[in-house]
Amino acid sequence: MNDVSAHHTRRGRRRARLLIAGACAVALAVTSVALTGTAHAEADRTVTSNTTGTHNGYFFSYWKDNGNVTMTLGAAGSYSVQWNNTNNTVVGKGWKPGSSHTVNYSGTFNVNGNGYLALYGWTTNPLIEYYIVENFGSYNPSTGAQRLGSVTTDGGTYDIYRTQRVNQPSIIGNATFYQYWSVRQQKRTGGTITTASHFNAWASLGLNLGTHDYQILATEGYQSSGSSSITVNEGMCCGPTTSPPRPSSSGPSSPPPGGTAACQVSNALNPWNTGLTDNITITNTGTTAINGWSLRFNLAAGQAITSGWSASYSPNSGQVTATNVNYNGAIPPGGSTTIGFQATHTGNTAAPSGFTLNGAACS
Repeated sequence: MNDVSAHHTRRGRRRARLLIAGACAVALAVTSVALTGTAHAEADRTVTSNTTGTHNGYFFSYWKDNGNVTMTLGAAGSYSVQWNNTNNTVVGKGWKPGSSHTVNYSGTFNVNGNGYLALYGWTTNPLIEYYIVENFGSYNPSTGAQRLGSVTTDGGTYDIYRTQRVNQPSIIGNATFYQYWSVRQQKRTGGTITTASHFNAWASLGLNLGTHDYQILATEGYQSSGSSSITVNEGMCCGPTTSPPRPSSSGPSSPPPGGTAACQVSNALNPWNTGLTDNITITNTGTTAINGWSLRFNLAAGQAITSGWSASYSPNSGQVTATNVNYNGAIPPGGSTTIGFQATHTGNTAAPSGFTLNGAACS
């Protein structure tokens, strides 16, 4: 479409579509039971009409408003879908309820026109619809929205947006609610989504989530044709740091004896009455890659880490060492990685201090 008025009409319809598609899909999910897992693998299943359920231990959702959409449910967290000249469809596999777990996925995504590949879900109290968009077709879903910030995680940068829907369908019926968005600048189809990094980045901007409903790795098509074949599973995440994951083979190298490291550290602190979260971004300002790292810092008096993401933490108070996990040990020159933690406090909400990376001070 080259006509300007037509473009604005399409954008308006697109915004309405986002709500309607998600709401219809999640409305189906409201009656589904929580995920319980399966003792034996189920056979592949073909779905062509609106439904939700569980298959091979994963929650799934299928929704369309019309047209030809064929979804095949495969082993474990795998599914494929083909759609042709469809007005709107949303399908995917995932979990009910969702959470801040880390999500791994792989596969293919092909769309002729408008479509998304996204981690998608809802919460209640507050009622929130959210998208972590990994790939999209001819339309960037952030078009026309106000950018609130960004988060760098999992090898890319995501722009953060918030939009509002007024008296529109939702998982609890017609309601007024916000949509939260993280839209990846560098499109991809496969990798790790450190969900907690997004949730905590949103929280640092005042975008708080509630109690999780369902969460799927969704393929969405709008007035388009296309196909995808996706496998999703739960990865390493943000469990209590009292039992951290074992260091990977790409663990930290032997620390240098001291001096000034070519690194920079920044904090995004979000405190409340008795707790706080902190997203820490480590940037390699040098000319050589960092292959394996340990970040040491001083936690403020009265603070104690209760959980963390994208690193293992020990001990949980005082002078803490955060060690890379298997997917973020390498930081190229000019690159960065974001880690974070949740902690309790007794009134002192100061940010950590005294950062050193592999034994050398960071700016």
